[in-house]
Amino acid sequence: MNEKLESQLVGVAGEYLVAGELSLRGILASITLRNSKGIDIIASNSDASKSISIQVKTNSNGANKWILNKKSEDYYSENLYYVFVAIRELGTRPNFHIVPSKIVASFIKEKHKTWLSGNKRDGSRRKDSNMRKFIDSSNQYLENWDILGI
Repeated sequence: MNEKLESQLVGVAGEYLVAGELSLRGILASITLRNSKGIDIIASNSDASKSISIQVKTNSNGANKWILNKKSEDYYSENLYYVFVAIRELGTRPNFHIVPSKIVASFIKEKHKTWLSGNKRDGSRRKDSNMRKFIDSSNQYLENWDILGI
Protein backbone atom coordinates (compact mmCIF):
# COMPACT_ATOMS: atom_id res chain seq x y z
CA MET A 1 0.00 0.00 0.00
CA ASN A 2 1.20 3.48 -0.74
CA GLU A 3 -0.21 5.19 2.34
CA LYS A 4 0.94 3.99 5.73
CA LEU A 5 -2.03 2.96 7.87
CA GLU A 6 -1.90 2.69 11.64
CA SER A 7 -1.19 -0.92 12.61
CA GLN A 8 -4.45 -1.12 14.56
CA LEU A 9 -6.42 -0.12 11.44
CA VAL A 10 -4.51 -2.68 9.38
CA GLY A 11 -5.48 -5.35 11.92
CA VAL A 12 -9.15 -4.36 11.93
CA ALA A 13 -9.21 -4.26 8.12
CA GLY A 14 -7.74 -7.76 8.03
CA GLU A 15 -10.45 -9.11 10.30
CA TYR A 16 -13.21 -7.66 8.14
CA LEU A 17 -11.54 -8.88 4.95
CA VAL A 18 -11.40 -12.42 6.36
CA ALA A 19 -15.00 -12.27 7.61
CA GLY A 20 -16.10 -11.06 4.17
CA GLU A 21 -14.19 -13.80 2.38
CA LEU A 22 -15.68 -16.45 4.66
CA SER A 23 -19.17 -15.06 4.04
CA LEU A 24 -18.63 -15.22 0.28
CA ARG A 25 -17.78 -18.89 0.75
CA GLY A 26 -21.04 -19.61 2.59
CA ILE A 27 -19.46 -19.71 6.04
CA LEU A 28 -21.04 -17.81 8.93
CA ALA A 29 -18.42 -15.49 10.39
CA SER A 30 -18.68 -13.40 13.52
CA ILE A 31 -15.97 -10.97 14.59
CA THR A 32 -15.39 -11.18 18.34
CA LEU A 33 -15.14 -8.29 20.73
CA ARG A 34 -11.72 -6.72 21.11
CA ASN A 35 -11.08 -8.32 24.49
CA SER A 36 -11.45 -11.91 23.25
CA LYS A 37 -8.10 -13.53 23.94
CA GLY A 38 -6.50 -14.92 20.79
CA ILE A 39 -9.70 -15.30 18.79
CA ASP A 40 -10.71 -12.68 16.24
CA ILE A 41 -13.42 -14.58 14.36
CA ILE A 42 -15.71 -17.46 15.21
CA ALA A 43 -16.84 -19.25 12.05
CA SER A 44 -19.33 -22.04 11.48
CA ASN A 45 -20.96 -23.91 8.65
CA SER A 46 -24.54 -23.01 7.69
CA ASP A 47 -26.19 -25.69 9.85
CA ALA A 48 -23.97 -24.85 12.85
CA SER A 49 -22.74 -28.46 13.12
CA LYS A 50 -19.08 -27.36 13.10
CA SER A 51 -17.40 -24.20 14.29
CA ILE A 52 -13.82 -23.01 14.45
CA SER A 53 -11.88 -20.09 15.87
CA ILE A 54 -9.67 -17.86 13.76
CA GLN A 55 -6.79 -15.61 14.68
CA VAL A 56 -6.13 -12.99 11.98
CA LYS A 57 -2.71 -11.48 11.38
CA THR A 58 -2.38 -8.78 8.75
CA ASN A 59 0.46 -6.93 7.10
CA SER A 60 0.19 -3.99 4.74
CA ASN A 61 3.32 -4.58 2.69
CA GLY A 62 2.06 -7.58 0.71
CA ALA A 63 4.87 -9.83 1.95
CA ASN A 64 4.46 -13.46 3.02
CA LYS A 65 5.70 -12.64 6.54
CA TRP A 66 3.76 -11.80 9.69
CA ILE A 67 4.79 -10.86 13.19
CA LEU A 68 3.54 -12.87 16.17
CA ASN A 69 4.58 -13.04 19.79
CA LYS A 70 6.11 -15.71 22.00
CA LYS A 71 2.69 -16.73 23.37
CA SER A 72 1.83 -18.05 19.89
CA GLU A 73 4.37 -20.86 20.36
CA ASP A 74 2.08 -22.54 22.88
CA TYR A 75 -1.31 -21.26 21.74
CA TYR A 76 -2.87 -23.87 19.50
CA SER A 77 -5.80 -26.26 19.28
CA GLU A 78 -7.41 -28.55 16.74
CA ASN A 79 -10.13 -25.96 16.02
CA LEU A 80 -7.95 -22.84 15.95
CA TYR A 81 -6.62 -21.51 12.66
CA TYR A 82 -4.62 -18.51 11.58
CA VAL A 83 -5.58 -16.52 8.54
CA PHE A 84 -2.63 -14.41 7.50
CA VAL A 85 -3.62 -11.48 5.32
CA ALA A 86 -1.19 -9.69 3.01
CA ILE A 87 -2.67 -6.39 1.88
CA ARG A 88 -0.93 -5.28 -1.26
CA GLU A 89 -2.42 -2.11 -2.67
CA LEU A 90 -5.81 -0.50 -2.31
CA GLY A 91 -8.28 -1.79 -4.87
CA THR A 92 -6.66 -5.20 -5.20
CA ARG A 93 -7.67 -8.37 -3.42
CA PRO A 94 -5.29 -9.27 -0.58
CA ASN A 95 -3.58 -12.64 -0.33
CA PHE A 96 -4.93 -15.00 2.33
CA HIS A 97 -2.80 -17.76 3.87
CA ILE A 98 -4.80 -20.21 6.00
CA VAL A 99 -2.77 -22.29 8.47
CA PRO A 100 -3.67 -24.59 11.40
CA SER A 101 -2.49 -23.13 14.71
CA LYS A 102 -0.38 -26.18 15.57
CA ILE A 103 1.67 -25.70 12.38
CA VAL A 104 2.14 -22.01 13.17
CA ALA A 105 3.24 -22.77 16.75
CA SER A 106 5.73 -25.39 15.62
CA PHE A 107 7.10 -23.21 12.80
CA ILE A 108 7.71 -20.11 14.90
CA LYS A 109 9.19 -22.09 17.79
CA GLU A 110 11.68 -23.86 15.52
CA LYS A 111 12.59 -20.78 13.48
CA HIS A 112 13.10 -18.67 16.58
CA LYS A 113 15.33 -21.32 18.14
CA THR A 114 17.44 -21.38 14.96
CA TRP A 115 17.60 -17.57 14.82
CA LEU A 116 18.58 -17.36 18.49
CA SER A 117 21.44 -19.84 18.01
CA GLY A 118 23.04 -17.53 15.43
CA ASN A 119 25.05 -14.38 15.88
CA LYS A 120 24.49 -10.73 15.06
CA ARG A 121 26.40 -9.16 12.16
CA ASP A 122 29.09 -8.02 14.57
CA GLY A 123 29.58 -11.60 15.80
CA SER A 124 27.98 -11.11 19.21
CA ARG A 125 25.21 -13.41 20.48
CA ARG A 126 21.60 -12.57 19.72
CA LYS A 127 19.35 -11.68 22.65
CA ASP A 128 15.98 -13.34 23.08
CA SER A 129 12.82 -11.32 22.45
CA ASN A 130 9.08 -11.87 22.40
CA MET A 131 8.88 -11.30 18.66
CA ARG A 132 8.28 -14.26 16.35
CA LYS A 133 7.82 -14.40 12.60
CA PHE A 134 5.70 -16.69 10.46
CA ILE A 135 6.75 -16.96 6.81
CA ASP A 136 4.97 -18.77 3.99
CA SER A 137 7.82 -18.41 1.50
CA SER A 138 6.57 -21.10 -0.90
CA ASN A 139 2.90 -19.99 -0.69
CA GLN A 140 2.05 -23.46 0.62
CA TYR A 141 -0.96 -22.07 2.52
CA LEU A 142 -2.09 -19.45 -0.01
CA GLU A 143 -5.89 -19.60 -0.48
CA ASN A 144 -5.96 -22.81 1.59
CA TRP A 145 -9.62 -22.27 2.63
CA ASP A 146 -10.59 -25.96 2.39
CA ILE A 147 -8.35 -26.76 5.37
CA LEU A 148 -10.92 -25.10 7.62
CA GLY A 149 -13.26 -28.04 7.04
CA ILE A 150 -16.46 -26.06 7.38
